Amino acid sequence: MTALDIPNRLWLGGTLTTSSTGATFPVEDPATGETLAEVADASPADSARALDLADEAQAAWAAKPPRERGEILRTAFELVKKRADGFARTITLEMGKTLAEAHGEVNYGAEFLRWNAEEAVRIGGRTTTPPSGNGRILVTKEPVGPVLAVTPWNFPLAMATRKIGPALAAGCTIIVKPAAETPLTMLMLGQVFADAGLPEGVLSILPTSDAAALTESLITDPRLRKITFTGSTGVGKLLVRQSADRLLRTSMELGGNAPFLVFDDADIDAAVDGAMAAKMRNGGEACTAANRFYVAKEVSEDFTERLVARMSALRMGHGLDDGTDLGPLITAVQRGRVHELVVDAIAQGARLLVGGVVPGGPGTFYPPTVLDQVPADARVVREEIFGPVVAITTFDTEAEAITAANDTEYGLAAYFYTRDLDRAMRVASALKAGMVGVNRGVVSDVAAPFGGVKESGFGREGGTEGIEEYLETKYVAL
Repeated sequence: MTALDIPNRLWLGGTLTTSSTGATFPVEDPATGETLAEVADASPADSARALDLADEAQAAWAAKPPRERGEILRTAFELVKKRADGFARTITLEMGKTLAEAHGEVNYGAEFLRWNAEEAVRIGGRTTTPPSGNGRILVTKEPVGPVLAVTPWNFPLAMATRKIGPALAAGCTIIVKPAAETPLTMLMLGQVFADAGLPEGVLSILPTSDAAALTESLITDPRLRKITFTGSTGVGKLLVRQSADRLLRTSMELGGNAPFLVFDDADIDAAVDGAMAAKMRNGGEACTAANRFYVAKEVSEDFTERLVARMSALRMGHGLDDGTDLGPLITAVQRGRVHELVVDAIAQGARLLVGGVVPGGPGTFYPPTVLDQVPADARVVREEIFGPVVAITTFDTEAEAITAANDTEYGLAAYFYTRDLDRAMRVASALKAGMVGVNRGVVSDVAAPFGGVKESGFGREGGTEGIEEYLETKYVAL
């Protein structure tokens, strides 16, 4: 079964059903503008029913042996892998990334199910003797309770499994609100969990065109105990404010504005390879994407020439077409915003080396673009780009580079290239980011904690830290 086979449906506690209002909304292919499917438009009444089911199922799911929870996750992992072609095709159609990248996302997303299947049996606690010697201290871990997960459109499978995996492993029931642009992949994932034997009520999937109304209705319900969100900093702040009245547990993976530093002793070939990975993964539509490139003056000409050559060679097209390197941006609105950043930078004195022109024809394509000599106050430096645009400036000293890299309210990812071990340790420590790539352009790994500092949010996903976000600590005095 593919998501295209089940239009006008949502997953309500494990059962396919129509919206309570009967309303639907279209999902479009950003490469063509064609409608792929009409999807059930969940209402607050649907979310209330989903929370009824989650609350009813919570105690039994939490009491299920960890091995059994793990086996369901392991089966789900195997089913995702078996259905990889269908998942990848659906991701490409609704999100726009190339089929090769979509397959990469399927592999990455599936690993969160396997990893958390293994973590389910490793939830521990501790016992110790108090300093007074009087009795024992017993510390246990318990599931936080029903969870609301709000997932983004740029990685419609992986951002869901990164939340669903640890929630289910910890013993939490979960309601997922996928992005309106990309709900089809989540509908397919719902079928996977149904086929894997997940009990009714444990997972609901609620596509909606009115995210604010649906999430607010859930956040204000006292039965909901946690919200986990991946998306923009602005929306994250709003959700934190809404959750404050009830002191909900929150995990926020928000925006980024990653710096990419190239020092004068860097391996330039490796740095260019890393720059392409850090910038062009997912067409630049990633919160970890390198946005601001700071290059030592001694190597700036060499680095820039090689990077321009690589960017110029990329071929735009539909993600399903052979030879495509870069698909469309997700919407016309997003493309317009990316182009505004480029126009603003040029107006402030940046030099356009390649790209920067909105193409005609169908789809929301934007060309690989490189800007040089970008002033520090240009919007493309201050704001998250979320597109295939490189903004380059130069630096003289290590201290200058670090100061520029940290001059942002964001702090998700950062990258730098050097062959000096002392410098590597020094700069990694100095960069204000939750994740730092040293001589590599991709930092995401299922076994590593993913998350940021400052206005890039709080909480971690992945690694042994990820499951802790779904657990409460209880102290028992014996």
